[in-house]
Amino acid sequence: MLAEAIQGLDRSVASPADQELALRYAPLIRFDRREPFFPSAVGYTVFRCADRSASFPREIALGADAALVIEYAIWWDWDIQHLYELEHAWVSVDAGGGILDLEASWHGRFHQMRDEHGELPLQDGRPVLYSEPGKHAFAPSPGQLLDRRAATVASCGAHAGKMGVHVTPLFAGVIHQRKPLQNRLVHTYLESLRFEPSFDFSQCFDLREAAFVPWRSLYRWIPGRVSACLESLGATIAPRERRVLRIAHRGASAYAQENSLESLRVAAKLGADMAEIDIRVTADDVPVVTHDSSLKRLYGIDGGVADYRMDELRRLTAGPGAISSFAEALDLCRRLGLGIYLDIKQLSRGAARALFEALNARHYLKHVIFGAFRPDYLADIKSACPAAQTSILFSAVDIDAVKLAEAVGADYVHPCWENRAAQPHRLLTPEWIAAARAADLGIVCWHEERPAEIAALKALGVDAICSDKPELLRDTPAAMTAP
Repeated sequence: MLAEAIQGLDRSVASPADQELALRYAPLIRFDRREPFFPSAVGYTVFRCADRSASFPREIALGADAALVIEYAIWWDWDIQHLYELEHAWVSVDAGGGILDLEASWHGRFHQMRDEHGELPLQDGRPVLYSEPGKHAFAPSPGQLLDRRAATVASCGAHAGKMGVHVTPLFAGVIHQRKPLQNRLVHTYLESLRFEPSFDFSQCFDLREAAFVPWRSLYRWIPGRVSACLESLGATIAPRERRVLRIAHRGASAYAQENSLESLRVAAKLGADMAEIDIRVTADDVPVVTHDSSLKRLYGIDGGVADYRMDELRRLTAGPGAISSFAEALDLCRRLGLGIYLDIKQLSRGAARALFEALNARHYLKHVIFGAFRPDYLADIKSACPAAQTSILFSAVDIDAVKLAEAVGADYVHPCWENRAAQPHRLLTPEWIAAARAADLGIVCWHEERPAEIAALKALGVDAICSDKPELLRDTPAAMTAP
């Protein structure tokens, strides 16, 4: 099994002394009894003087009594939410060979590994690390992991696979496969492995069972390993088996007022992955969540959204369906674990600045897809933020969707064909889909509430479907109860 997992890894050793040190102090890792993933390779670096880590954003400093620090970059093919995982541990050793200190990674940061009594977790002279179920962040004892129990359970269950291909800053420009189709394949695979953590850390994994190589050898191998994992998924998961993104159209708008905060809460309860919300701009340049330019249909108020300040809109629309700011909707989506499909109906320079400031402050940009019928909006967004995911919407059937998307650098095409035919899925011909896939484009489909059409779209292997009734997008809709 290990031989297959590390195929192609250069295992030559430049310094036998450094490898002997890395193996000597290699940690023992305590895993959850139900943990499905274990490390397959370790990239080590031995620091004998202060220097910057090549694999983690930190400086390595040697304390007054330290002779060296051993850095372990620990590789998993899978985290329960995404393809590949690289966690770290640092062991500080004195001149006599004793362990002075132990640090390890924790959700993009690092912290000291000392238990509740200030003691280093050691067993037979080797470090001991406790690994978060499915996610693999390290703690010195189970207590810190139990504090995150609710978030961990959600990650291993409802949110399994939702992050797709994970590209950290270390691999930006090196790993290029974070495309819609690849994300769908990863989501499908990892959702099949979701589990409920036991928080019984009785599985002990000796890190020496993994392949030990110098860090640079591991770094050179990783892009090829990511490609191999994706090729395997592509060969084994048929289009009809791919997990589609479930997008609640204007929230769960069949059960609560469209674009309201309540529609977002209901969408989360009904198993949506994302909520589609519409953005317009107030007179004082605040991005707000509402579809129509006019206030007449929903609120019976003469005038438009752009005619009023945010405080005036709050007063005029007060109640369960009140217009909310984008920041308020964003905060609620974060709490609910909902991604956002942002349909931009109107955008000003000031509102765009406020929108991106809110997303960056909350580290939520990677959970958002920006959509619009207006190509200029998407071109501006992609120019200002190349990492942003964008989707071009269109209603014409005979348009060249690929050329339209490529002109603005969009990641997805979104045909709005719900009213174009009795069976609109038939408009997605094999040739149309093949052209989109050849251009690495994802396919988002219109809002659909007909079970037969939803089933047909899933069989075509589209990436996402919108619906006023998001529970219909689940594979087992009967398991969900609509309000």
